[in-house]
Amino acid sequence: MALTDTAVRKAKPADKPYKLTDGDGLYLLVNPNGSKWWRFDYRFAGKRKTLSMGIYPDTGLAEAREKRDQARKQVAMQNDPGALRRAEKIAGVERAANSFEVIAREWLEVKRSEWTPGQFDKERLRLENHAFPRIGALAITGIGVAEIRPLLAHLVKQGHIEQAHRLRHQLSRVFRFAVATERASRDPAADLRDTLPARNPKNHPTITDPKQVGELMRAIDGFTGTFPVKCALQLAPLWFCRPGEIRMAEWSHFDLEGEHPAYTVPPANRKLKKAAKENSQTPPHIVPLSRQALEILRELHPLTGHGKYLFPGGRDPRRHMSDGAINAALARIGYKGIITGHGFRHMARTLLGEMGWSAEALERQLSHKEPGVAGVYNKAQHLPERRKIMQAWSEYLGGLRVGGEVVALKNRAGRH
Repeated sequence: MALTDTAVRKAKPADKPYKLTDGDGLYLLVNPNGSKWWRFDYRFAGKRKTLSMGIYPDTGLAEAREKRDQARKQVAMQNDPGALRRAEKIAGVERAANSFEVIAREWLEVKRSEWTPGQFDKERLRLENHAFPRIGALAITGIGVAEIRPLLAHLVKQGHIEQAHRLRHQLSRVFRFAVATERASRDPAADLRDTLPARNPKNHPTITDPKQVGELMRAIDGFTGTFPVKCALQLAPLWFCRPGEIRMAEWSHFDLEGEHPAYTVPPANRKLKKAAKENSQTPPHIVPLSRQALEILRELHPLTGHGKYLFPGGRDPRRHMSDGAINAALARIGYKGIITGHGFRHMARTLLGEMGWSAEALERQLSHKEPGVAGVYNKAQHLPERRKIMQAWSEYLGGLRVGGEVVALKNRAGRH
């Protein structure tokens, strides 16, 4: 007699397991602990076999019967439903092991040693935010242009064209890794290279008009935030080094009393690849200190000199200030979108170049490497001229600050 929903629901456990038969091999196995299992008995190749059809109440009577009927059809077609289920399970495990996310995370770990922790996090988060939610669970062999294009199109639609280019390149690297490890046969992301809009190169906002530079310097002097941030804001145009080299500056990196006072930026704080940062042969970057910069540092030292960093974090003095502190300070004095911390580099390079200073010395002071073969063999640091540049630049900015007459600043090495 066929089972009913009521009979299944009211079935009580006994001292031993017992069966409630539904028909055509399907029955409910009621266990002493109260659990109820659907089972299907069938014969294949002359052998009696049993197949699980689910657990009640997650699997109801109607669904159990559907699974039984499907299994009976497989038997009628000379297919063993138990063997087919095992094959599907194995295939599912293999698909999971070869999913895009699994392979991408494996690639990330392979590349970890080549990247700084910050770069690793950027690469990981890009995949976690944009790729894994949509294609992470898919088998990498099942991913093609149709699956990748929506990821890139979404970023383009939001106006993040540069991010779309970076994601496409990153996906290509993952697919090439899969090809190299024999888990994929091609890189479909490469096919989308020409479908993305051209990058929109954006220079950091800056100021190069001398009169406006003078207004900026006066606005900086009027900053009313914390004294360490004010000092950082005052030093940023004098040093024109990268913002990270300012916020990560430690007192141990400074020589304030020597014949040639300087800030020695260690390789770990420079914009270099991880291998160069960790190479003991990589030279530091030297920032000669002008008299004006020394005056600011000596005013700052009584406040933060007892700690590690020139500019400690507002919440945790054991850490340096945040990477957005200088830009936030510029916004506070009304220069948001007009100049950034990085923009001081463009400002100095433009104006000093127009004044006739040596391009080679200026590039060295910016910690730029000469391109091509010259960059490999030219080890000249141009330090004597760079000391003159840094002092002359501080004096020039000071003149603009007080609203003095703007005159061409002559290169004291004889050039103009």
